[in-house]
Amino acid sequence: MKLQKILNHFLKLHDREIDLSLDRIKLLCSKLGNPQDDIQCIQVCGTNGKGSTISFLRSILKEADLKCNVYTSPHIKVINERFIYNNEMISDDDLADLLNEIQEVNNGEPLTVFEALTAAFFHGCRKYKNNIVLAEFGLFGKADAVNILKTNLANIICSISEDHLDWLPENDRTIERIIYEKTSSLLNSNIIVAKQSSDEITNCIKKNLSHNSANKIFYKEDYNFVSKENDFFYYEDKFGGLKIPKPSIKGEFQLENASTAIATLRTLKDLNIKNAHIIEGVKKAYNIARLEEIKEGKIKNLVKDNVLICDGSHNSGGAEVLNQYIQSLNCDVHAIIGMMKNKNHEKYISYFKKIKSITTVDIPNTPNAISGKDLKEKFNIIPNAQYKESIEQAIKSIPLNKGDVVLITGSLYLASEVLKLN
Repeated sequence: MKLQKILNHFLKLHDREIDLSLDRIKLLCSKLGNPQDDIQCIQVCGTNGKGSTISFLRSILKEADLKCNVYTSPHIKVINERFIYNNEMISDDDLADLLNEIQEVNNGEPLTVFEALTAAFFHGCRKYKNNIVLAEFGLFGKADAVNILKTNLANIICSISEDHLDWLPENDRTIERIIYEKTSSLLNSNIIVAKQSSDEITNCIKKNLSHNSANKIFYKEDYNFVSKENDFFYYEDKFGGLKIPKPSIKGEFQLENASTAIATLRTLKDLNIKNAHIIEGVKKAYNIARLEEIKEGKIKNLVKDNVLICDGSHNSGGAEVLNQYIQSLNCDVHAIIGMMKNKNHEKYISYFKKIKSITTVDIPNTPNAISGKDLKEKFNIIPNAQYKESIEQAIKSIPLNKGDVVLITGSLYLASEVLKLN
């Protein structure tokens, strides 16, 4: 396949999939004429909530007839998901052609796959210069390939928690260092800070931004939301209040992401976002593998009439809000969990307070995943945890009663395998 052949070529250009340095991406983009300098971008960083926040932004902008180019990672089912132009996912042939251009311009120079993909995305934006660009950057933003813009419309800081600690020096793996890496190099346009898990984290973010001259918008100080009964929530900022139906994306924590998106778009007054755009956009937003109910397919058939939910939560912050959702359910929940090696497995599982059973599994086709057997040992605080080799075996082993929920979680890579199998 043409696309896979080109991707395999990029794999050979560097001995690491990720190498936190901006020199290679800047050199390649300069050869391409610096396409990133010609885009109108809202950049999104943080640990949790980036993908969902972008989904709300995209949906609201679509209601306002504003077209978007969107860059996110990782992908769930196909790599094309990372390349959205004009609100549409790129085709295999168009993506292959775009990457082929990058390959020719790069001319065999050292380059990571992520850098190649990022340069390709920026290069592809040239055809759609009038579109709003939504781009997330992760790990530690200072050296993320997406973070090479000179100007942007806004920066969003989603919820920050501990993750990817193995990329930091062993003696400096702290939340303060994570916040510094994610926020110290943000541009000075508009910075919207989402709800954080503690006042200490919010204050640390403020300290890191104290010398940034950007217009700063903080949750609770400059905008707020309150969850109400009858399936709606109330949003308020200096522009006024708005009663909004709750989104179809499950989880009360999604109100945080929706509100952050609303605060951002209302701050960007030139976009002329109306209340009707917000109401309809929030209602219609969708984000794959975020508390996604699977309603049909091969895996769904194994649980029959029981509810099957697939969720990509993979760190302690994600586990905390996932547990809040689980506790809101009036039924027994059976969790099937697979994770990557570089996660804090013990801290992750410590948030699960109301689980009927836990089954650990291997994540197929994922070299950096922890084996299900080893994960079970890490979950030693759960007395009834069991291990099964495959997702199918795990589901079949669960003694389901009427009304029980099966939740598959722990990794976006596991979610990807579930959706492919299904």
